[in-house]
Amino acid sequence: MKKTLTLVGAMLALLLLITGCGKSKNQDTKMTIVGSTALQPLVEQASSQYSEKNSNISITVQGGGSGTGLSQVQSGAVVVGDSDVFAEQASGIKASELTDHQVAVVGIVPVVNPKSGIKNLSMKQLEGIFTGKITNWKQVGGKNEKIIVINRAQGSGTRLTFEQQVLGNKTAVKSQEQDSNGTVQQIVGSTPGAISYVSFSYVNNKIQPISIDNVKPTAKNVATNAWKIWSYEHMYTQKKVSDKAADFIKYIQSESVQDGLVKQLGYISIHDMQVSKDENNQVTDK
Repeated sequence: MKKTLTLVGAMLALLLLITGCGKSKNQDTKMTIVGSTALQPLVEQASSQYSEKNSNISITVQGGGSGTGLSQVQSGAVVVGDSDVFAEQASGIKASELTDHQVAVVGIVPVVNPKSGIKNLSMKQLEGIFTGKITNWKQVGGKNEKIIVINRAQGSGTRLTFEQQVLGNKTAVKSQEQDSNGTVQQIVGSTPGAISYVSFSYVNNKIQPISIDNVKPTAKNVATNAWKIWSYEHMYTQKKVSDKAADFIKYIQSESVQDGLVKQLGYISIHDMQVSKDENNQVTDK
């Protein structure tokens, strides 16, 4: 009887070990990435391409904003957190506990409803609109129409970058706030008088991108900092990163993806930048 119980115990232990191994292996084939909606299109398409070559890897990509990405990866809830801003710039994030992987650069451009009649603004005019001092398009050479400001939600990396470059220390006017680039794109395109800002990759023929001080929002101008509203796209991991996450990030940083998918989707390759920017927003030549 004693031998039987011992044998049963051994078999149960072996079964638990096998089950545990299977669970670990299953977990290792799944990866969840959340955060920046500006980076989301690139990560989604890159993950699709990557999974075709690595059929054992399943990658789930979600938005939620940079603040969500950073907090979720810090807590260990996800493997990778996408962000438009440095972790040092985000409230409540311990940057020293995370590793920064820069995978692209995104230009951010003010956009208006095409019927406004505006294609260029000065930086001072743009500041006036987003601080509420300028309230009608006729004040900046457009039609007699009320300006409807649409801002991004608090915690948005795109908002932080835009306000750092356009508003400085001034406070944005109280206005409607939206969580994602895609939603902003749709609202501006369908709302007469609307103005907001999106990453370059979200510009389409339903919204009018705005030049600033006659500088056009192009990848070439971002690369030299002639166009100043831009940020790195970061994929943050914890210090001890899984092999699958490290390999996927290296795939996005590879020359083939940087010269192909990154540029096709309207981002700027990290290899093309002629300047660099640090967490204090200081820009230097490379």
